[in-house]
Amino acid sequence: MDMLEMQRLEAALEAILFTMGESVESSRLAAALEVTVEDIRRLVLDMQQRYEQENRGIQITELEGSYQLCTKQEYYEYLIRIAKQPKRHALTDVLLETLSIIAYKQPITKVEIEKIRGVSCDHAVNKLVEYNLVCELGRLEAPGRPLLFGTTEEFLRSFGVQSVDELPVLNQDQLEEFKQQAEEEMQMKLDI
Repeated sequence: MDMLEMQRLEAALEAILFTMGESVESSRLAAALEVTVEDIRRLVLDMQQRYEQENRGIQITELEGSYQLCTKQEYYEYLIRIAKQPKRHALTDVLLETLSIIAYKQPITKVEIEKIRGVSCDHAVNKLVEYNLVCELGRLEAPGRPLLFGTTEEFLRSFGVQSVDELPVLNQDQLEEFKQQAEEEMQMKLDI
């Protein structure tokens, strides 16, 4: 095996172990890379030695004939620090639109949100629940008993209001302007 081929195989092996995130059997690695199990052992040994020489933050660990890419134990402290930092959630236009519908129409079902938006809202509602801006309020007493959604205290904190009654109210002129803009956008889409 020449040097270029060895580098290609090591890069592929590293990509597989990184992506899988768990241990992968040497036989599966060998099959994926179209080499022998012994070739995998040699590649891993070379990579382990190089990682150690370069004092990298990762290592390849052998677990009963399988290999896994792991963080070196001496760097766990840094992982703990980053995990403790608060996460900033980015609210896309789709999430903001869905959130505003829920905030103004709560309690509301996904079907009602989809009727307003005109598209599926599963992903958006799930993200908003994950961000703790929206929660399930119960079930609607109707066929299929769909879930009802509403905003949370975290929503109120995030938007600096004490209750949803403090949310801005749109006047009739603004509503007409938004309606006209939406109709123009729909017409443009139909013309394309």
